[in-house]
Amino acid sequence: MSRFFGEVRQNGYVVPDIEAALDHWTRVLGVGPFFYFDRVPIEEFRFHGEPSPLEVSIALSNSGPLQIELIQQRNAAPSMYRDFLEREPRGGLQHIAYWTRAFDAELERCLAAGHRVAQSGQIGADGRFVYLDCEAHPGTVVEVSEVSGAKGRFFEKIAERAAQWDGRDAILRR
Repeated sequence: MSRFFGEVRQNGYVVPDIEAALDHWTRVLGVGPFFYFDRVPIEEFRFHGEPSPLEVSIALSNSGPLQIELIQQRNAAPSMYRDFLEREPRGGLQHIAYWTRAFDAELERCLAAGHRVAQSGQIGADGRFVYLDCEAHPGTVVEVSEVSGAKGRFFEKIAERAAQWDGRDAILRR
């Protein structure tokens, strides 16, 4: 539990090959099922304040209460994911995420504390997110993610499916 942000709800891994990562997480580590999105429609994506035409594939599952996110960037658009893979070509833990139902207040608190937004965007209604420019050690980028609406309900569904997973149907393509 972070005294600044609360409970870590997600570990986000940026990977060069999402299919290989899915195989490893499901077959070797026994985590699943993963909800896989070949192309995620991210709206209003910005990198250091500038629009960027990001294209990513994302897969989500849970290991207990912790959500596991696998991300593969599919183009060369400016992003923290691209920069991470340039430094860590094998991929790895890129960020930890905190979830909030009070996104505006949480973002204002982060900015007042001196944090700067490195990238931001939105996935559906009530699905805004920001990544803070606070990485002093690999894997410590902080994402603040809004989970007020459909995105939050979907995250609950992912956790429920993972808790009941029997090893079959490891990848649920969306």
